Amino acid sequence: MSDSDIPVRIEVVVLPRDMHRFDLVASFFRLRKQIFVDRMAWPLHHADGIEFEQYDTFDTAYVIAHRDGRAVGGARLKRTDHCFGGGKVVYSYMIRDAHLGLLPGMPRNLCHDEPPVDQRAWELTRFAALPVPGLAEQILEAANQHLHAVGASECLFLGPPAFLRMASRLGWTPRPLGDLVGNADGRFLAFSCAVRPAEAAC
Repeated sequence: MSDSDIPVRIEVVVLPRDMHRFDLVASFFRLRKQIFVDRMAWPLHHADGIEFEQYDTFDTAYVIAHRDGRAVGGARLKRTDHCFGGGKVVYSYMIRDAHLGLLPGMPRNLCHDEPPVDQRAWELTRFAALPVPGLAEQILEAANQHLHAVGASECLFLGPPAFLRMASRLGWTPRPLGDLVGNADGRFLAFSCAVRPAEAAC
């Protein structure tokens, strides 16, 4: 049986509750390294074949598409009211920390206003998917379903303009949080979408 014959499953791994499924998270880290570091040449921290960073903490939810345990796509979800770290630098989530100037190399002008700190607002980052028809859309739908189930009302995104257009096609209502900006990794923008009720999901 070839890889393409193995059905794709999508699971939401919520840490620390689902530590028994950390193998899926590790596979997602390997996929991120293949896509962001090897293919796109982003200067991201990586070691032993995986890409991970300070936002991969044990209070994170991962939406992971996989074939028999091997990740083929996924995304990271974090609540915006959580923070971590100590000393002079306390991190919260990527969009807000960039706005506050805590992330060297990331533009500070991602947002016109201060990004939210709210238990009902979440951030989706590290979105990745292999070129499987419909896979990207399935990951976003699964993310929306999870966010609705946990009572979220808003999801923040950071990505290229094509990401916003895809969200619009799926029935989200993207609202830009700032202007299109860029750095050495490309051009991208921060935007917000209201979490859709489960019955409204495709």
